[in-house]
Parts: sequence; C-alpha cells; structure tokens
Amino acid sequence: PAPAPGPDSVTLSPVDVTLDPDTANPWLVLSEDRKRVRDGDTRHDLPNNPERFDYCLCVLGAEGFAGGRRYWEVEVGDKTRWELGVCRESVSRKGKVTYTPRNGYWAVWLRDGGYKALTSTPTPLPVSVRPSRVGIFLDYEAGEVSFYNVTDRSHLFTFTGTFSGKLRPFFCPGLNAGGTNAAPLIICPVPAQAGGNLGP
Repeated sequence: PAPAPGPDSVTLSPVDVTLDPDTANPWLVLSEDRKRVRDGDTRHDLPNNPERFDYCLCVLGAEGFAGGRRYWEVEVGDKTRWELGVCRESVSRKGKVTYTPRNGYWAVWLRDGGYKALTSTPTPLPVSVRPSRVGIFLDYEAGEVSFYNVTDRSHLFTFTGTFSGKLRPFFCPGLNAGGTNAAPLIICPVPAQAGGNLGP
C-alpha cells in the first residue's frame, strides 16, 4: 500500500507538549522544563495518587486533547527501547498495562531492535533508516494517530478508530538497562512550518 501522506503545513498544528509530573512513575526523572524524561536509578518517594503510573514506566503529557489536529515530535536518539503515542485520559494507571487501542492506547514501540505498532496483535514496522526523532500526528475528528520517522521523512504507521473523551500524549523511556538505555526522551520544539520536515 502507498504510504499515507504526511500532514502538510495546512493541517499541521504543532502543540507545545510538556510532561505532567503527577502522572510520572516514581522511578522516572523529569527535567525542570518538563521536556525530558528518563529512567532514574532510585525510586522517588511520591504520593501514590490515582493519576500516577505505579508499575509502567510512563508519564503523560500535561495537555489533553478532545478535538482538533495536533502534532509533536520526540527525540529518541540512540535509545534501545521506548514507547510513544497517545492514550485516553481515563486509562488505569495502576498495575501492568497492555498498550492496545482496546485498552485506550495508540502507540508504537522499539524493543529488541524492532519497531512495532501496538495493535491487538503487534504489527512489525519496516524501518530502513533508524528514526532519531519521531513525529506524532493526532487528527481527533478523523480518528487517526499517525507516526512518522522525522529522520528520513517516512510514514511509520497510522491507527484508525473513533475517539471519545480526552486523549493525552504518553511517553515511556524504557528501563535504563545498566546505562545502555539511559538517555532521555526529549520533546522537541516544532517550527510552525514543520510540515516541511515531513513533506517530500
């Protein structure tokens, strides 16, 4: 099948995503500007509030989207594992989570050298150029979440469904694995004409 067209600058609405510390797993370390997250070496003594992930190494974006088109980019660099995407604000934050659309997660991950879209049965993604930056495009009304490899401007995957309620960006930097995956995920500033990053 032909790759889905990238969002063009007409439809693109870059959004300034920041991380929500109240949702962050106690092992995660967030930067002061709330743009970076990594797995730390110690567990922080934080209140186990209902919105905090207690098992999964996740943190949500502070902003929720209940409509419109939104686009953001995340620097993944040379990390060996990560998960990125959007989830329903209403997802359970406690215990082990399976990231599937049925559970309210639309996500892509890197594990064991392979990229997958987390459909009900994960879909392997053919990647010719390793993405050091991933673009995520949410078109709420169209029911689409698309993932792009900003490094070579290729389309990775599009989920289609029907959304209801607020969706939040979510980030999982993965275990630091003895330092091999210690680098943070970094939310990047997206220039207003970032459609140019994805166009041919």
